[in-house]
Amino acid sequence: MAACWRDEMTMLSSSGTVWNFAAGPARLPDAVLARAGDALFRRGADGAAAIERPFTGKTVRAVLESARERLIALLGIPANYRVLFLAGGAMHQFSAVPMNLVDADSGLRTAAYADSGYWSRRAMQEAARFAEVSVVARHNEGEAVAAPIVGNWRLPPGCAYCHITANETVDGLAYPAWPDTGEVPLVADATSCFLAAPLDVSRFGLVYASAQKNIGPSGMTVVIVRDDLLQRPARSAPSPVCYRLQAEQDGCLNTPPVMAIEIATLVFQWIAESGGLSAMAEVNRRKADLLYRAIDHSDGFYTAPVIPAYRSITNVRFHLADDSLTERFLIAAEKAGLVNLRGHRHVGGLRASLYNAMPLAGVTALVDFMNEFMRCNG
Repeated sequence: MAACWRDEMTMLSSSGTVWNFAAGPARLPDAVLARAGDALFRRGADGAAAIERPFTGKTVRAVLESARERLIALLGIPANYRVLFLAGGAMHQFSAVPMNLVDADSGLRTAAYADSGYWSRRAMQEAARFAEVSVVARHNEGEAVAAPIVGNWRLPPGCAYCHITANETVDGLAYPAWPDTGEVPLVADATSCFLAAPLDVSRFGLVYASAQKNIGPSGMTVVIVRDDLLQRPARSAPSPVCYRLQAEQDGCLNTPPVMAIEIATLVFQWIAESGGLSAMAEVNRRKADLLYRAIDHSDGFYTAPVIPAYRSITNVRFHLADDSLTERFLIAAEKAGLVNLRGHRHVGGLRASLYNAMPLAGVTALVDFMNEFMRCNG
């Protein structure tokens, strides 16, 4: 066993490659990092680097418009939606959504939420400061974890919107289909699955996603909002988080996250050059299938608690049947160049996040390590 353990500790590390499986901020595509050096940090004829130019100038406004056009093209966003690149993360939108969409004076005083796990509950807690929150569906949190079953959701009277968390980063689960909420706008926190596959934006009144998964560096959130929702008065929304005011100013009511938008533009370009969102989805499915297959075929050495139909292809949550081996696994994995595999403190275990920029080679390296670790410790 000792010899096997020594081999395990050095496995793969000789290649010098380190694979970052962090849930976020996540790995950026190599091609984007290479382009960013020239695009962001080299001074131009005006003596300024891209991230030094004022957001009121023509150059930055052109970058902002390019980012918007590229995202519209990738997702096929209908003409009656506005795309905003706002400062801050998704947690800012936990407050911004109810402040913008709830309107007690018009009878829209209730916000419906589906409880699918850790982040949906965080969203509900924040929304409760601004609205009457009604939980219309809950996920299975027993031995077999699943997202709320779509259908038979009883939305309350005076419902301003219905909110879902499309992919639960902590719990490792995702919706296999979207609920039909009728005339009530469906709002989605799509942070962890945004741009991992095609998305029919027309199914939603509003979609938001923070950047640090598949879009770029942290500090920016994309908000895609239907035009009719911009007409709500948003009386309690401060100006920088008022969607209507930001849309009127093309997202420049206050200083936008210029560097994040610049890098997002490069990411959108990379996705298009790589075949678009259908190609992203195909590769992401192959990566997830490879890892889930290794877990399911381990004779119980590794376990995945989420029911297969609800498994996230983005954030793969798994555990060792013998939890006492978890720390040994993490130490050995890091020495092997496989980092940030520790599960969230809320659920423990292990988690591998397979965002767009994680190549198949990284997942193959992880699976090879898992098989060797099982051979030495099984």
